[in-house]
Amino acid sequence: MTAIFALAAGILAAPASAKKGNNNGRGADHSREVNLQILAINDFHGNIASTSGSFGGTGRADYLAANIAAREADADNSIFVSAGDLIGASPLISALFHDEPTIEAMNLMGLDINGVGNHEFDEGPEELLRMAYGGSHPVDGDLDGDGFAGADFEFLAANVVVDDTGETLFAPYTIRNYQGVKVAFIGMTLEGTPTIVTPSGVAGLTFNDEAETVNALIPQLQQNNVEAIVVLLHEGGRSDGGQNDCGTELTGPIAEIVPMLDDAVDLVIAGHTNDEFVCEIDGKWVTMADTRGRLFTDIDVTLNRVTKDLTVKSIENVGNLQAGVTPDPVVTALIDKYDALSAPLANTVIGTITTDITRTPNADGESALGDIIADAQLAATASVGFGEADVAFMNRGGIRDDLDFVSGGPEFDGEVTFGEAFSVQPFGNSLVTMTLTGAQIDALLEQQFDNPDVGESRIFQVSSGFTYEWSESAPTGSKVDPASIKIDGVTLGAATEYRVTVNSFMADGGDNYSVLTEGTNRLGGEVDLDALVRYFGDNSPVPPGPQDRFLKIA
Repeated sequence: MTAIFALAAGILAAPASAKKGNNNGRGADHSREVNLQILAINDFHGNIASTSGSFGGTGRADYLAANIAAREADADNSIFVSAGDLIGASPLISALFHDEPTIEAMNLMGLDINGVGNHEFDEGPEELLRMAYGGSHPVDGDLDGDGFAGADFEFLAANVVVDDTGETLFAPYTIRNYQGVKVAFIGMTLEGTPTIVTPSGVAGLTFNDEAETVNALIPQLQQNNVEAIVVLLHEGGRSDGGQNDCGTELTGPIAEIVPMLDDAVDLVIAGHTNDEFVCEIDGKWVTMADTRGRLFTDIDVTLNRVTKDLTVKSIENVGNLQAGVTPDPVVTALIDKYDALSAPLANTVIGTITTDITRTPNADGESALGDIIADAQLAATASVGFGEADVAFMNRGGIRDDLDFVSGGPEFDGEVTFGEAFSVQPFGNSLVTMTLTGAQIDALLEQQFDNPDVGESRIFQVSSGFTYEWSESAPTGSKVDPASIKIDGVTLGAATEYRVTVNSFMADGGDNYSVLTEGTNRLGGEVDLDALVRYFGDNSPVPPGPQDRFLKIA
């Protein structure tokens, strides 16, 4: 495999493509090299109507469609791909209709391939298959009044195996032919998906090792005369660089996986961690383009007719800009349709806030919005008959957006709408109240650290009255001082039983909080979003949480 990277000012000013396809593109010549443009997104999360001030003013699917089309306009050959989380954790405009609007929008803009991400499993494999192949929702039917035909693009899942059959849930790869040169696209999600998706969403499925899965496919592809290989891998990492560089280095799971991939792999398009970077690792190029359609990646490669190799010539993460761009009118009409259908619910005001309330954690790991959500869940389950909870815990990964004081819609500044609350908690998890001993709560707190890997943490948010201290330098399993764990100032007794509320994702051991599966006397409650809506109705105006419930010490 060879890879030559060039990124200079003005390069890719209008890279584009003939309409995507498996065969010859327009403008192709009969030289030794074939030009191919690969356009990529990751972690779109159903944001068909979302606008952001990031990267100079970006977002919305109708602008993405226009910007993608402009890039495609002059290229000999082009393909448009996604590295997962196309749907799931979506705003109300898409999620209310079970993400059918996002699939329809991607059909209109000509997406070719989606390598399945973890959030595609939020509603289970049967619902994911419906997204691919169409049909009415089994419970809600056709909420928009129209039938749903499914995706016009391919779903790929090389490492997701159906236990009953031993077959992959979707095809592991697809091969496209460009003027006699074959290019394989392999799609995968992260092996750790079962730890971050509700267990019912991945029941009956096995998620295999990413590198082992790819490497096992290489001989099969090469026997089919394929030397150009692109991996759409929904796993990520972080760089301290900018939009189009790698900074000092790329860290995280993707940085460990890529060196283990066979040298036949030319390019890895990553996702999951919502960062943006262009990196070279072990002779392979690795890219990511932020999230929510604010960026997309434009990759120009050449394919050698003789050796069949792929060579990367240039890579650029491009802003999905709105200024000076005419949005695609067909996609705009789609957005307008679903906006009108969802607006009565989305624009309902549920309460008010005094200033921005964000999910950004402080140095101790606590966020102002996390405090509010945990308090709302405690309020919903503290009463007799509703759980008699002493404390509530909320996983940080389940908080998907901030609450901004300045209105971006028809409501007044400071007003919080149902649609905004839905964006914060879009998963529809139910509340579960269970009994744990003080010793089990101590063990649960320890499970926050070295999670999912050594040196990393998944610190959850806690409700008012619950306090503790933790040490970053203490050894694994001893980071929390048991004497510091208190409810209303009283230290927990190791054998004393307490009533603890969490969402159903956590209750089933999600995020590796396995102690919660040991909880007894479980009582199911309302949906977490309903608890938050009621809390705003009862307590508005709501100030930011105090962020003083647990303390990191040396």
